[in-house]
Amino acid sequence: MRPTLILALAPLLLVSLAHADECSNAPTQAALNQCASVQYKTADKELNRLYQEIGQGLKNQAQTKQRLVSAQRAWVAFRDAECSYATSVVESGSLYPLAYSQCMTALTKARVENLKHYLNCEEGDLSCPVLEL
Repeated sequence: MRPTLILALAPLLLVSLAHADECSNAPTQAALNQCASVQYKTADKELNRLYQEIGQGLKNQAQTKQRLVSAQRAWVAFRDAECSYATSVVESGSLYPLAYSQCMTALTKARVENLKHYLNCEEGDLSCPVLEL
């Protein structure tokens, strides 16, 4: 394997190790793919719940709510493009669904943490657009 290919795969391998415990009993590649897909769907549900919660809290702040919508749309486009790029090395192989789902899960969980921060800002935190919920 070429060194550049190993470096390109390193982030995927680290994500794979993080998810290995949860899917370690999967007997086939198809089962691993399915497990990773379920993990992504779970993370995505949490993301959507938090996004809706923040959106409801901003219902009386139209401009700030529109900025949330714009930021979320841009983030979704970034996530999708990033995972497409990050998994392009295995795009035509049987590992692709697993790698893509794991990438989507990792980035979605990171966004979940961002949204949680917005919901738990301390008074005076100037990096927090959610003032009251």
